[in-house]
Order: sequence, then C-alpha cells, then structure tokens
Amino acid sequence: MKLIILDRDGVINYDSEQFIKSPEEWRPIPGALEAIALLNRWGWRVVVASNQSGVGRGLFDMDTLNAIHDKMVKNLAQSGGRLDAIFFCPHPADSTCNCRKPKPGMLLEISERFNVDLTGVPVVGDSLRDLQAGVAVGGQPYLVLTGKGEKTRQDPELPPSTVIFDDLAAVAAHLIA
Repeated sequence: MKLIILDRDGVINYDSEQFIKSPEEWRPIPGALEAIALLNRWGWRVVVASNQSGVGRGLFDMDTLNAIHDKMVKNLAQSGGRLDAIFFCPHPADSTCNCRKPKPGMLLEISERFNVDLTGVPVVGDSLRDLQAGVAVGGQPYLVLTGKGEKTRQDPELPPSTVIFDDLAAVAAHLIA
C-alpha cells in the first residue's frame, strides 16, 4: 500500500496564528487539492494527521471542526480527490496526551488502523513537530515551504533526513515521477 500522511494547516490549507475556527476561514492552498487528487489517481492512500488544539482551548467545538473537515472533503471531491481518513488531536498544547505531534501517538494509530508499517512513509508537514512525529515512527519527513515551512527550514533541529519541497503539489509530482 502506498500511504502518505499530511498535516492539514499550512500544507493543505492556509494557516492562521488565530487558528482556523470556522468553515469560512478554511481556504485551500493553490494546487494542494489537485495534488491530493493526483496522488489518489496514482494509487496513493492519503491520510490527514492534524493537531487541533483549538478544540481543547475552547476556541471551537467538535461540530465546528467536523464542519471544517466537511468543507475540506467536499472541496477535495470537486477536484477529483479524496482522503482515506482524518486523524486529529483535540488536546491543548500543554496536554500530556500521546497523540499531539511531535509525539507519535496519532501516527501509531494510523499505522494500526491501516495495518501498515510506517517505515519510509512520507509524512508531510510545515512545522518541526510534524516532521519529528514522522521520524519517531520511521517515516520520511517532507517539509513544505507553505504555512510555517520557511521558518521551519531554518530550525537547527530540522531532522537531517528531511526532504524540502515548495508545496504539496511539488511533493506529489516527486512521488509519482
């Protein structure tokens, strides 16, 4: 099985320092939905793994998060793509949970649910914690320069195995080449 794990904010859609708190605030990054559709056509299963601490902070509720994801899925379908699953951590940043990236819990749950070893699986993110979670499960970290990616590229803790791309469309082009 060809599996790819994507962060949401900053990879698929524009991010915000104030969080994406409503479906109206969710806006896809140009080319991202088409990139997912392209990966689908080439046999890739696409899974989202996203920290959503805004739920735990009380900035929005589960119904709102579901509405945001519903908008994302519908927009993706209009581009000819689909997601195989959406995993998220609703806990606040100070939580001791194991699911909040950079901890590997969410990715381990993906591994278990899809019955797949994550060694070498592309884990695409725009922040250090996305990449660290990927490395923790043996995945291949891919940094996109959208979202917080430009800042992350300068981080001295960037995993040495990280491959850097301009955006999700460039990742998809690389993977199908």
